[in-house]
This record gives sequence, C-alpha cells and structure tokens, in this order.
Amino acid sequence: MARQSTPSPASPPKVKKTRWYHQVWQAYTMTRKTDPAVTWYVLGSIVGVLAVGLIIGLIIDRWLYMLLLSLPFAVLAGMFILARRAETAAYAQIEGQPGAARAALGTIRRGWTFAEEPVAVEPRTQDLVFRGVGRAGVVLVSEGPPNRIGKLLESERKRTARVVSGAPITIIQAGDGEGQVALRKLPRAVQRLKPTLTKQEVAEVSKRLTALGAIRLPVPKGVDPMRARPDRKGMRGR
Repeated sequence: MARQSTPSPASPPKVKKTRWYHQVWQAYTMTRKTDPAVTWYVLGSIVGVLAVGLIIGLIIDRWLYMLLLSLPFAVLAGMFILARRAETAAYAQIEGQPGAARAALGTIRRGWTFAEEPVAVEPRTQDLVFRGVGRAGVVLVSEGPPNRIGKLLESERKRTARVVSGAPITIIQAGDGEGQVALRKLPRAVQRLKPTLTKQEVAEVSKRLTALGAIRLPVPKGVDPMRARPDRKGMRGR
C-alpha cells in the first residue's frame, strides 16, 4: 500500500530588504510634500561642490582628477542637506498637535525614559505636561503658551517633589514663545542636562514616580523626526 506523503508547510514569504536608496527616496518624497524647494537645495549643494572641485582642478591643471575626487563629497553634501530639511519637515508636520513634545522627546535613544501619557493636563485648553527620568534627575516638559502653562507646571513640580527625595527637577517649556524651547531643539536641551544621579538612584526615582501614575489620554504619537533622516550607514554601503 502506497504511503501518502505529508505536504510540507508553506515557507513564510521572504521579507523584502529595504535598500539605502529606498530610504533616501522615502525621505525625499516626504520632505518634498511640505518643502518643495528641497530639490533645488540638494541639487545646488551637489553642483556647488562639483564646481569647487572643477575650479581647483583647472588651477592645478588636473580638472578631471579633481572632478572625480569631488564627486563623493558632492553626494555627501546633498545627503546632508536632505537630512536636515527632512528633519525640519518632520517637525513641521507634528508642530501644534497635542503630544508633539512627546514625539520629539521620543528621538532621545538612550539615557532618558519618558512616559507615553502626560502626567498633567488642563482639559479646557489641552495644555500638557510630560515627565522624563534620567541621570540628570526628573524633567517636566510642557506644551502650552507661556502665559498660562506656568501654574500647571508648578503644580506638577510640587507633586513630583514629594516623592523623589530631593532628586533634581528641571522644567522645560516647549514652544515658540518667550523663554520656551523650540520643538526641534527640545531633545538636545534635555540631553545637555548635567548627570547627577547614579543608575541605582535613577531606578529608585523611576520606581517612586511610577506610583504617581500618568493620565491616560488618547494623545497622538505624532511623527518621529529621526525616521525622516536617511540611513547614513546604508549610504556608505554597510
């Protein structure tokens, strides 16, 4: 009697690998939607570097050699301009949306932990306060006009101070008003805070703050500006 063969399970479909030039094109098309001039800026930087190389080559009578030598630098210049304008475009897309500050803070990859939900909110005005913990202590980041956000920030600072046992508390107002930090500069402002706590102290502060909880609100995640940047390792063929 013939044995029936058991059909082999279907192999999972292969995941198509994203090439570096696909990432560059995605960044370009995303940026072009809000910044149509990006094409001319990128082309201008490439042509400018090639022109400088050509002029130097003509002066030393080796124009072809200098033109070829300047080609990779021209490409790098174009990628740099694209990355900067892509980052600006990404921030422009989320600016003004509830949770924009949290989306910007999400680009900090190490050293800080931020709750996804705001820890304080003004229901009438939708002003928000987000909280992060790192070796520099606790940072409270607000969203809202400077003329009205101060009261909400101070209330949250006092609430936080009662449980962090003297750990530093830094207040940062995100926004374009006087004394506020622009959205695109927000991650750098947090990263520049001076470390004062050990890792064990950070863990203890974080544990105590967890007991305070956060306000569960449907705050949009926004756009991660760092994902708008081309993969520089991929550009180098790694």
